[in-house]
Amino acid sequence: MGYKIAVLGATGNVGREMLNILAEREFPADEVVALASRRSQGTEVSYGERNLKVKALETYDFAGTDICLMATSGALSAEWAPKIAAKGCVVIDNSSRWRMDQDVPLIVPEVNASAIAGYTKKNIIANPNCSTAQMVVALKPLHDAAGIRRVVVSTYQSVSGAGKDAMDELFTQTRAIFVNDDIDEGKFTKQIAFNVIPHIDDFMEDGQTKEEWKMTVETKKILDPKIKVTATCVRVPVFVGHSEAVNIEFERPISDEEARDILREAPGCLVVDKHEDGGYVTPIECVGEYATYISRIRVDPTIENGLNIWVVSDNLRKGAALNAVQIAEILGARYLKKAA
Repeated sequence: MGYKIAVLGATGNVGREMLNILAEREFPADEVVALASRRSQGTEVSYGERNLKVKALETYDFAGTDICLMATSGALSAEWAPKIAAKGCVVIDNSSRWRMDQDVPLIVPEVNASAIAGYTKKNIIANPNCSTAQMVVALKPLHDAAGIRRVVVSTYQSVSGAGKDAMDELFTQTRAIFVNDDIDEGKFTKQIAFNVIPHIDDFMEDGQTKEEWKMTVETKKILDPKIKVTATCVRVPVFVGHSEAVNIEFERPISDEEARDILREAPGCLVVDKHEDGGYVTPIECVGEYATYISRIRVDPTIENGLNIWVVSDNLRKGAALNAVQIAEILGARYLKKAA
């Protein structure tokens, strides 16, 4: 007997990817339900080789549904996740709403899968920020080996992280420049085509943005509260795939060769690190892939026990949908134990 799975936000970038990955990984589901708001009711979305008709969230009864993968705004999650959880359906939420709730586990399966056990407190599990997810996959094996003291990260985040409208804006602006049309700004605070914007999410009182704050506090919750993290998050004119330049200071000595060997064996990591033209991964190569790619592994000679690495991953997959499905797989196998 398999599971009944709901995907809420099924018409968005992440929701569609969740459906793709459930099918690709042959998740043991007897029934998959695509949900969105009333205005999307009747829309068809792909699930494997089938199309599903989207049902309205407002009229759907979650009783009998085992797991709900949520790909919605934080405001909608705040309203609906507790209602869904109260029906006995475990919510795996991709928004930022529940990540720092002490009664909600924040999970990256390659890093802290055992923490899923805490889901019973609220019947909610949180998915981390897309940039945090790929970074901690790379940091975890290195932390186990040499103890990470401090991380300085600069992100190069694709527009898909801001939703379908953001992808449309990049496309429209790029086309407008080539045909000499006026440039319209909507989703972003400045022109995104042929530009980079050092601003993701809202500004906070101390001058950092909320995206940068998320990377700090989420890394501490997922990996180790003692690790110091400072981030600069930048939106770049790339459709899919987040990249990160990560500088790491360790408690104990670790060479670049040791790091390379450790990361090659680490779950979820794929090392592509040749010291030659093209011997590294860029966002274009990671699209549609599961792995977190690591390149440019080298010693930082300016600090004691320092390394630099370059981390790239598909933000719609490992940064969101894949991570949520991996959580659901472990939840089912270890805790719900419904499928044969």
